[in-house]
Amino acid sequence: MAILFRKATKDDVPFIIQMLANDKLGKLREDYQNPLPQKYYEAFARIDTDPNQELVVVENEATEIIGTLQLSFIPYLTYQGGIRAQIEAVRIREDVRGTGIGHQMFEWAIERARQRKAHLVQLTTDKSRPEALHFYEKLGFKATHEGMKLHLDLPIG
Repeated sequence: MAILFRKATKDDVPFIIQMLANDKLGKLREDYQNPLPQKYYEAFARIDTDPNQELVVVENEATEIIGTLQLSFIPYLTYQGGIRAQIEAVRIREDVRGTGIGHQMFEWAIERARQRKAHLVQLTTDKSRPEALHFYEKLGFKATHEGMKLHLDLPIG
């Protein structure tokens, strides 16, 4: 299937949030409704104006959005002032899962990281998603570190 990658626009936000909310974990943390809450558009504006963020949508031949991901480019002092690319919020529309779109999305994201001179591509995956872990390992990712999170008692959004 031929696909097109492009920078997300404000008009894409409802489609992106719908995909983010369409899984067992997303249902617990997203607030997808029509009309979409303003907090999502505010978040999009912050992402869209940050040069280290790339929110991307994937379209099929009919220009329908079938996937999304966010790339964050993190400059830091280690690795002699290196840049790492963080892949987040990867989602594929339910009716096209299992067709190879995810593999194409990761190939694109890795190449984009190379273009931005990142020396490392990283991601996190929820431990309750073993199929995702297996998918990432097949792409060459290695579980080299144990990640930790601290949720702060702040309202979401």
